[in-house]
Amino acid sequence: MEIVAEPSVGGAGEEPGPIRRLLLIVILVGIVGLAAELVLLEHTEDTLQWVPLVSLAVGFILAIAVALRPSSATLRSFQAVMAAFVVAGALGFYLHLRGNVEFELESDPGLGGLALAWAALKGATPSLAPGAMAQLGLLGLVLTHRHPALRRRHPTSDTYSRKIP
Repeated sequence: MEIVAEPSVGGAGEEPGPIRRLLLIVILVGIVGLAAELVLLEHTEDTLQWVPLVSLAVGFILAIAVALRPSSATLRSFQAVMAAFVVAGALGFYLHLRGNVEFELESDPGLGGLALAWAALKGATPSLAPGAMAQLGLLGLVLTHRHPALRRRHPTSDTYSRKIP
């Protein structure tokens, strides 16, 4: 006898589970904390410095939308913004490090190699701080991985056959 089994198909109304809720809380707290930090540091001197603030604002709105109504559209939008968080974090690391390298070379033009790298990492602009944004983005992507609201309502190729003796 052959039985065709289909995986359970969750919809937008399916409960996300305690781990997803906890991840969402961590993401929301992280977004609020990073935004507050950037505002307190007056991270608004040029256009590039506004990128993390705007990204965090959009991420916050979408995280609330995911919490209230985790539909396919809100989750896909949230995934896109979380991917942008990762890119913004990498870009921020590069920009912070580049600024510190330029500053260190102005202070000591003879500096190079590991000494320059170490001085730039410890510089006035926190080189590793943008990693927090990238980390939030990765957490957001983990949150949406195989989310029930992203499953197809009518699976076709997801079925499998299993013979029962």
